[in-house]
This record gives sequence, structure tokens and C-alpha cells, in this order.
Amino acid sequence: MKVKDGFMLREIVGQWVVVPLGERVVELNGIMSLSESGALLWKKMEQHVAEEDLVGSILAEYSVDRETAVADVREFITNLQEKDLIEE
Repeated sequence: MKVKDGFMLREIVGQWVVVPLGERVVELNGIMSLSESGALLWKKMEQHVAEEDLVGSILAEYSVDRETAVADVREFITNLQEKDLIEE
């Protein structure tokens, strides 16, 4: 899966935000705030990546168990799918 083109991740005053560009403004009205872990996953998803690779990234970066990492990654993916921000 991969985030769709036309969205830019930026850190603004310590806050990670996703900003739509061009025609994507219609799809995401405004900006979307992300946590540090959300920004990590977003950066990984700028290229095609498997869910398991995202889980591995969370496990490598944070002190969480595998079950928590899987749940968090799935919740993040579901959120992006609901907003139609990713492609398979």
C-alpha cells in the first residue's frame, strides 16, 4: 500500500501535518494532524510498503509489544482508507 500522490507531510512548530496539494484539496479539506508514530508510518508509506514492514518500523522505533504495534498500524491504515488517502 502507498499514500496517494498529492499530499505533503510537513512538521510545523513541532506538529506533523498532512497538507493536500492541487486537486487533492477536494479530497482532504484542510490539514490532517499526525502523531510522531503516524508521521513515521506516513513517511514509510510514501513508497509501496507492506503492513508487516510498517509493524516492523513501529517495533524498531518504540518500546511496544507486537500485538500493540499491529493494532496501531491497522488503526492508522483504516483511518487513511476511510479518508481515501492510500492506494493498494
